[in-house]
Amino acid sequence: MDKEINSVKKEQPLKFILLLLIVILNVGCDQVSKTVVRQRIDYHQNITLIKNHLTLTKVENTGAFLSAGDNLPELARIILLNVLPILVLVYGLYYLFRQTNLPRTFQLGMCFLIGGGIGNIYDRIKFGSVTDFLHIDFILFRTGIFNLADVSIMIGIGILLLHSFLGNRLSPETV
Repeated sequence: MDKEINSVKKEQPLKFILLLLIVILNVGCDQVSKTVVRQRIDYHQNITLIKNHLTLTKVENTGAFLSAGDNLPELARIILLNVLPILVLVYGLYYLFRQTNLPRTFQLGMCFLIGGGIGNIYDRIKFGSVTDFLHIDFILFRTGIFNLADVSIMIGIGILLLHSFLGNRLSPETV
């Protein structure tokens, strides 16, 4: 029993570093991509990557997902798009690092979700808007313009949904 407790205590710093690294990689990829776009692409310029199916188009989004909340009064927008997300992200980080028995899939999903959230909230605080630049159009599947933070958030949600539906069959191990 004592060996198990000591083993868990020794794994905690490694778990913390690994989870933090996943979050930082998500934020880093997002911020590097946005920096390149801000420096090298003009607003509303269309750059085709895959025969009109994947294009780069730089826009600034002062709202949330697909510009939701863009027309809100300034104070409401600050509270709903800055303050509330920061509180949720801080709690998410606290929960992720404080709980010792979370399944790996849940931890991974939370890291992607938090990393994407941090990437977008950083933009909103620093620039007053979020830089979006990716657009997908495969006739039946079309997206609005989005960024890598949005991709991280969607991957995180997908992992959490898989974890929720498949539960312990997907990842019974905990870290």
